[in-house]
Amino acid sequence: MTDNALPERSRKAVWHPCTQMKQHETLPLIALARAEGVWLYGHDGKRYLDAVGSWWVNLFGHGNSRINAAIRSQLDTMEHVMLAGFTHEPVVELSERLSKLVPGKLGHCFYSSDGASAVEIALKMSFHYWRNSGHPEKSVFVSVQNGYHGETLGALSVTDVALFADAYAPLLRQSAHVSTPDWRYASEGEFPRDHALRAAATLEAYLAEHHAQTAAFIVEPLVQGAAGMGMYHPDYLKRAREICDKYQVHLIADEIAVGFGRTGTLFACEQAGIAADIMCLGKGLSGGYLPLSVVMTTEKVYEAFYDDNVARGFLHSHTHAGNALACRAALAVLDIFEQEHIIDANRVKASYLNHAARPIASHPKVKNFRNCGMIWAFDVETSDPAFVGKFSQAALKQELSLRPLGNTVYFMPPYIIDQPQMDLLVSGTLRVLESC
Repeated sequence: MTDNALPERSRKAVWHPCTQMKQHETLPLIALARAEGVWLYGHDGKRYLDAVGSWWVNLFGHGNSRINAAIRSQLDTMEHVMLAGFTHEPVVELSERLSKLVPGKLGHCFYSSDGASAVEIALKMSFHYWRNSGHPEKSVFVSVQNGYHGETLGALSVTDVALFADAYAPLLRQSAHVSTPDWRYASEGEFPRDHALRAAATLEAYLAEHHAQTAAFIVEPLVQGAAGMGMYHPDYLKRAREICDKYQVHLIADEIAVGFGRTGTLFACEQAGIAADIMCLGKGLSGGYLPLSVVMTTEKVYEAFYDDNVARGFLHSHTHAGNALACRAALAVLDIFEQEHIIDANRVKASYLNHAARPIASHPKVKNFRNCGMIWAFDVETSDPAFVGKFSQAALKQELSLRPLGNTVYFMPPYIIDQPQMDLLVSGTLRVLESC
């Protein structure tokens, strides 16, 4: 079969994620032949700027030579072994380095392959900690309005996005949601910090009444991703940390999407000067190369499981936990951050794109243009139910891969994006706005 048949073959054989497959009867899949740098190349020779970082995972471009070399080197020694009863250099070195980098004293790493699995681990770990500590009644979780933490059943139970959760409501464990600090929900004339503190007060009110039954509060630091890139003031996290300490509730930081430089610091929690009790990392951890996530926690949590009784251990497992190839890729990612001064370079790029994007921010169809580090978003005033598909298709004609979240358009490009490519991103987006 020719390459032209690939989209139809895929439509028949592959059930694509987060997709109503019937739409691909009229919106054909894009068959990619290769990827290099910020570009995705189709079999038809067309190229598309990967403006959403391949679902937020790609940090340093496709085919990055340093990450490629690290994986090739690891292939010569060991690709994967089970992490139960065995260990290896890449997973140990990665754990040690991460423990030195993340805020606080999170010295124990538990590995998985994706974000939702990491959240499942974190929730189970918190629940089991309280059980082992003589408080089995602390079994409820609280999260933030519009929060997203994944689509496995535990993660979906603490997710507040109806599109994903409603169909599975009978399967989900009941949890509580408190007000979002997203500044788009501020009252007229209210500053983002004041709104954030007002939202934090709803968390305190909830825990004042329910802390005895609450195991943990889980939050996406600084940016609520699937909620349309809802951004908020870091003082919300400061207050949340104080409130969780006051009421003896774990704070779980879901940094899967926002970690590794996306918010302008290596980890979003740094901007609030706080440390979590449990932190989830993923997506950019391996630079977008291989499935890898990690849950990091404190000595206090770890010690609650350390016992002669096997049943008190954390008997959770994933087949490819701590995969050697993925860990080696992640170590290369950390090397690039350190040796190429990525955070500093990103600040310069963010400043340039903010300036270049002024025509987008002032466009009559646009409201709430916002930026946090290497994340940009804006809301488009539209009542068109087909907006997402129309915008995405129009973007492809401008050499841009963009996938709006409802009426929110966002940019999360690889960090290697240069000024001409940023100019193309802005000019192409403006043309799409005019056409949609």
